[in-house]
This record gives sequence, C-alpha cells and structure tokens, in this order.
Amino acid sequence: MSNSPDTNQWKTLDKDLGRISQVEYATAYVARPLTALGIALAFIVVAGLAAALFFGTQPGNLIVVAAAVFGAYMALNIGANDVANNMGPAVGANALTMGGAIVIAAVCETAGALLAGGDVVSTISKGIIDPSSVAETQSFIWAMMAALVSAALWVNLATKVGAPVSTTHSVVGGVMGAGIAAAGFGAVSWPTMSAIAASWVISPVLGGVFAAAFLALIKSRIIYREDKLAAARFWVPILVGVMAGTFAAYLALKGLKRVIHIDMGTALLIGLIGGLVCWGLTVPLVRRQSRGLENRNRSLKTLFALPLIVSAALLSFAHGANDVANAVGPLAAIVHASEFGAAAGQVAIPLWVMVIGALGISFGLFLFGPKLIRMVGSQITKLNPMRAYCVALSAAITVIVASWLGLPVSSTHIAVGGVFGVGFFREWYMERRRRSSNAGAGPARRLPPEERRRRKLVRRSHFMTIIAAWVITVPAAAAMSAAIFLLLNSVLV
Repeated sequence: MSNSPDTNQWKTLDKDLGRISQVEYATAYVARPLTALGIALAFIVVAGLAAALFFGTQPGNLIVVAAAVFGAYMALNIGANDVANNMGPAVGANALTMGGAIVIAAVCETAGALLAGGDVVSTISKGIIDPSSVAETQSFIWAMMAALVSAALWVNLATKVGAPVSTTHSVVGGVMGAGIAAAGFGAVSWPTMSAIAASWVISPVLGGVFAAAFLALIKSRIIYREDKLAAARFWVPILVGVMAGTFAAYLALKGLKRVIHIDMGTALLIGLIGGLVCWGLTVPLVRRQSRGLENRNRSLKTLFALPLIVSAALLSFAHGANDVANAVGPLAAIVHASEFGAAAGQVAIPLWVMVIGALGISFGLFLFGPKLIRMVGSQITKLNPMRAYCVALSAAITVIVASWLGLPVSSTHIAVGGVFGVGFFREWYMERRRRSSNAGAGPARRLPPEERRRRKLVRRSHFMTIIAAWVITVPAAAAMSAAIFLLLNSVLV
C-alpha cells in the first residue's frame, strides 16, 4: 500500500525537526566554551568597576582600574592552572568527583586567601628588584603592570597547552624582566634569582622523593602484608596524624602571622600536639570503618579516601593563604604607588585586592580548571587513594622543610613532582619484582623496545612538556614583561 500524502507530510516534518535538534545540539556545543569566556569577562569588568568605585575615574586613577582588570585576569589564570595541583590527585584517584573537587577547592582557596593570607607581602616578589633603582613612580607602576600582564599571559598559555606551571615563578619572571627594562641588569638581586632557579630542581625532587618514600612505606607495611586491614588500622592513623601535624605547623607558621609571630620551633610543637590529637581521634574511626571490609586492596582505598579529601582541602587552604598574596602583589604595589606617589618594597594588601584574588581563583577554577585537574590527576600516571595521599602528604611536608631551610619553593613543582615520584617509583618497583621473579629462571629475556615503552607507568610526553614549561617560565615571562614595559613606556609616556 502506498504512503498517503498525510504520512509523507509527517515524515518530512520529523526529518525537519531532527535537523533542527541537531543544529541546536551543535550550537550548544559551540557556545559552551564561549559561556565560560563570557562569565570570565564579566568578572574582569566587575573588578574594574569596583576599582573605579573605590578610586574614582580621574585620569591618575585609571591606572589602578586597569591594574585591577589585569589582576582579575591573573587570578582567573591561577584558578585555571595552579589549583589543579591540589585537587588533581584526589580526582584522579576517584576519591572526589570533579564537581566536588571544584566546590571544596573554591571554598578553601577563598577562605585561605581572606582569613590567613599575609597582610604584608613583598610586592615585588621577595626582593627581585630594588624599588630605589626604579625611583620614578610612573616607571615603577609600568614595571609592575608589565609584570602582572606578562605573568597572566604566560599562565594562560601554559593552561592552554596543558602544562601546570608556577604562578609565583611567572610573577618573578615578569618582575625581573620589567626591572631590567626599566633600570638595567643592576636592579635585579641575582642571589635571590639564583635561589629561585635552584628551587626549580629542589621543589620537584623533594616532592618526588617524599612521595616515593611514603608509597614505599605503604607498600611494605600495608599493601603486601598478610593481614592488610590489621596493618591499615595501625598505619593509617599514624599517616593521618603526620598529615594533620604538618598542616598544623604550616598554618601556625604562615596563617597566624596577622595575630602573633610564631617561630619554627613553636610551630613544630603546635604541629606535634595537633598530630597526636588527630592520631588519637583517628584510631577508633579507622577501626570502625574497617569492620566488615574484605582483606584486599579495594578495602584499603576506602580507608584512605576520606583522609585524601581532607588533605586536598587543607592543601587548597594553604595555597590560598600563601600564593594568592604573591599573585596580587604587583596589583597591590600599583595601588600603593598611585595612592602615595612612591614605590615601596613591602605594602599592606588592601582587602578589595585580596577579594579580587580570592574570587578570581574560584571563578578560574570553576570555569577552566577541569582540564589541568584531569592532566595532573590521571594523564601523567595512574593514581589511587594511597598514591594520591602520598602526593598530598609529600607536598605538605616539603613546604614545611623548605620554609625551615629558607628555600623559595613552588607548590606547583612540589605537587607535580610528587606525582612523578609516585609514578617513577612504581616503575622501578615493578621492574625490580620482575627481575627477582626471573632470578631463578636463567638469563632474563630482554624485552623489545615497544614492550618496554608499554610498561612505562609515567607518560613521557607529558613529563617532557611539563619540564620544558618549568624551565622556560621565568625567561619567557621576563621577555614578555620587558617587551610590554617598553611598549607602555613608549606609547603612554
């Protein structure tokens, strides 16, 4: 029976509706990235309007408004790039969903910046250049503006290519480049720069060594024991106590300086007490949580999941307390120089500047952070809650050790170095076990190159990309900053 005209009409209508729905899906797919860009642009505009509200729109104050705009742009980039190092391992280990990680990180980063952020920071990144060498206020303002813009552009580029870089080092490079362009090579404190260059090696190596050491401890004392749960009941509270004590010491050292000055000895004593209290509270909790669990590795992942989430939250709080001030430092320097007509090495960061930094980080993390979170959490090496906890614990301890030694380390380099350390340790451990199992079976068969590459547990392409990005961060930011400073000087002076 042939189709009636009415039937053909309905078929044509169905096809047309199908095409329309496909166009709608395509439009939504294309518009999704533009939505994030639109929200980010709205935040940047609001930051500029807030600065205009505080300072007015006289010609001299427009510099502060422009600086607030670029400061907001920098904060967005920190959220997109830097925060991934704290949350990536927890997401990669499936202890947190992406949405849960973003919410926890946003809250903790904001709280760290606003509650425990330093009220006085060295706005030119810990004495990179001498303010007296850039005596003219206008030149100093252009130098800080160039540093801010170049650092933000570099972190944005690194996020685009999927490389977690240090925002602090980006600011350091920007300040150095602008200082050289403004006052020559003599304006730069080269001993300070040498210490920062040394931290490129020290940060990831320390992070990797500590992470590998804790993973070795967990493997030998928990994973490869006959009764895994009994071993976990003993060791998990100890590891949680070590983490709690480390953070208590860190936050006492860094977060309470507004209220009272605490030296390293007192901070370590606070950490010891905090760690013992937390250990005592965790023992019954782990015993209760382990009831009814099977004697297998999956049960161990359950026991490590909650400590991992708490450690990721604490890392985000510590990052907000420590790194946000460094990032908005150039903006604070511009505000101070515009207000008082003089450059200064150390100034108080106004609350509204800290709010821009804190909210910008949260927006940047929410809008653009998932890409780097996936990179750190799952694309460098495979993580589970035990390995991810080793990374978090390593990051916390390395920061304390570095503070004690007076080394300017990068939290980004430490955390990513911890991920590399865990991956390379697992490669070495598996190769050692393979050789020991073949020891009694005559000469070991040499694996073909393809098979050796397949058995690698750290993706070498990501490893090389990240290392290259770390090496060129300071020179690239410095070159961009110098070019921007010279452009500003020639166009606006």
